[in-house]
Amino acid sequence: MTRKKLKLAFLSNDSARKATYKKRVKGIMKKVNELAILCDIPACAIISNPFNSKTDVWPNLEGAKQVIEKYQNSSKIDEAKNVSQESFLLQKITKAREQLAKQMQDNHEKELTIRMIGYMKNKTLPDDLSVSDLKDFDKQIKKNLNEIDDKIVELKLSD
Repeated sequence: MTRKKLKLAFLSNDSARKATYKKRVKGIMKKVNELAILCDIPACAIISNPFNSKTDVWPNLEGAKQVIEKYQNSSKIDEAKNVSQESFLLQKITKAREQLAKQMQDNHEKELTIRMIGYMKNKTLPDDLSVSDLKDFDKQIKKNLNEIDDKIVELKLSD
């Protein structure tokens, strides 16, 4: 025997509404219990009873208080983790600027290395080099020598 489809609308008949309330609350409490058992999660249900002053609470008042306190404490922690869209964008911009500065430095070092190789092939330095260019070459040569020394040490250790 099939049930007829129930139209979801306010039940104007008090006794029908009370009976439906009792059945539905019982079903909801059962579902919350099943969810807590099957998923091994803390759960509670608090339903205000429109027919008397007693509030329906599952599993019990103390258990519901524990679940609510746990939720409130975790939401405070989560709020600290959350960032606004503005601060998120500022973080992204800062990170992008840092990456750009690093890339520019890498490009500068590669350019210096290419120029040094060219000067070594020609065995001459151009007359238009400035003091800052020479200092940059000096830094790059020292960096390259340190990298070579590190490689030599690494190769000796691996033997």
